[in-house]
Amino acid sequence: MNKAWWKEAVVYQIYPRSFMDSNGDGIGDLNGITEKLEYLKELGIDVIWLSPVYQSPNDDNGYDISDYQAIMEEFGTMEDYDRMLARAHELGIKIMMDLVVNHTSDEHAWFVESRKSVDNPYRDFYIWRKGKDGKEPNNWGSCFSGSAWKYDPQTDMYFLHLFSKKQPDLNWDNPKVRDQVFEMMNWWCEKGIDGFRMDVISLISKPEGLPDGIPGETGYADSGCANGPHVHEYLKEMNRKVLSHYDLITVGEASGVTLEEAKKYANADGSELNMVFQFEHTGGGPEADNHYGKWDSHKMPLPVWKKILSRWQTGLEGKAWNSLFLSNHDQPRSVSWFGNDSEQYREISAKMLGTCLHMMQGTPYVYQGEELGMCNAYFDQLEDYRDIESLNAYKELTETCGVSHEEMMGYLKRISRDNARTPMQWDDSANAGFTTGTPWIKVNSNYPKVNAKQEISDPDSVFSYYKKLIRLRHENEIIVYGDYKLLAPEDEALFIYTRMLGTQRLMVLCNFTEKEVSIPAEVTEQIPADAKLLIGNYSKQKEEMLQAYEARVYAYHL
Repeated sequence: MNKAWWKEAVVYQIYPRSFMDSNGDGIGDLNGITEKLEYLKELGIDVIWLSPVYQSPNDDNGYDISDYQAIMEEFGTMEDYDRMLARAHELGIKIMMDLVVNHTSDEHAWFVESRKSVDNPYRDFYIWRKGKDGKEPNNWGSCFSGSAWKYDPQTDMYFLHLFSKKQPDLNWDNPKVRDQVFEMMNWWCEKGIDGFRMDVISLISKPEGLPDGIPGETGYADSGCANGPHVHEYLKEMNRKVLSHYDLITVGEASGVTLEEAKKYANADGSELNMVFQFEHTGGGPEADNHYGKWDSHKMPLPVWKKILSRWQTGLEGKAWNSLFLSNHDQPRSVSWFGNDSEQYREISAKMLGTCLHMMQGTPYVYQGEELGMCNAYFDQLEDYRDIESLNAYKELTETCGVSHEEMMGYLKRISRDNARTPMQWDDSANAGFTTGTPWIKVNSNYPKVNAKQEISDPDSVFSYYKKLIRLRHENEIIVYGDYKLLAPEDEALFIYTRMLGTQRLMVLCNFTEKEVSIPAEVTEQIPADAKLLIGNYSKQKEEMLQAYEARVYAYHL
């Protein structure tokens, strides 16, 4: 058994803009985070993943960085950052920074220089190309709609941006770029941070020759940059020059990653990263009729979802390490997407989802508010949305693809990233206690009922349940290191699996529906009479039946 502290940890993601505002300007900040560290200590988490707090013009809420070694003014100062880091460490909480190095802001000093002339020393820090037949160099589409190329009249050339026009892609094939990135990473490590979450790291190595792809519904093609020709070479170099010199937690956001590729990124020999985020279980799945990418995707049938998660559980076992998540700043709220956010079932299904995820093998990630059962905002007005991806998609799909306003609003309510970005619900006072000013984005209207103050004092709340889930992981090696086996794979209502470590067993049973469902006989036969109920989201269980959204975990020995 290859043990490591980051395998035993539980990570909590903070989206700083929406977490806690300390100065009344309507925007969360570093001092607000420092103020709430005791809350996270109470929850029991080990690591905070901090979404970007670097200097940024905020075209993509901080994922467009203009200075990697300065703090965004809205969030505070470097002194505020140092104070937060020191206080977190005093409380035994580690800090993982969000590293965004596939691209910078177009206001970064490197790009300002790069665009000046074709022979500027920084020109080759980015990917510049001549147009083709009076058009873009190729047919790649941006992840945020439109072409992935922007024309720059100053030198009569185009630069590549896989995301916003204000996020030019760095040229990782240039060793000087890699050296500068590694120098910056070492600077943060020397400051005392504990790890990096690496944004879209699977995209840093572009295909040789930047060839055209097959156009989709919008006329643009996927860039094919995921898992490019040199990505593992560059990450091994990063590991040699930075990561291996410190005791860090590292996770790569790896869109387009396959199981085989993940074994390289997160291999057990430790030559690249600790783990990756893969997104197969959050997508619409191949059976969804989703012409418009993520926007019209539907929840996939439970047997398909179980198959995907189980493939990652068993496929990486002993070879690499899983990251476990249902929520983050780019996903809708998990209780709204995977569970049931109605008043009747919100709490019970939030607890069930937490159980299903936290009992698996891998490092669990809790997204801010998930531990309260926060749900989608369901904004009625387009004006309430702030997210560049959502607004660009609205424009493109209504103007060029014939999607109606009503249909598009339905997509946004269900899957917009802003659903995860509404302010943290601290209490039932104005603006949920997030700010004394006007919040940068509307607060979810259910905050008088769903908030931290009410849940901390309630032993039956989602918060109290998450606290127990986290404690159980810290106390039971089997939850961290046990082998995984899926049972009843074709069952359309129940997700049932076992964990095995020596003679120890855990039986995890989760009902994903609002109906009562019989537990299959082949499962009940495996649970001995003296099995202990480790955790469950109902105070009273029914023999051989799982109630609506019920979760149970039994522990026993063979």
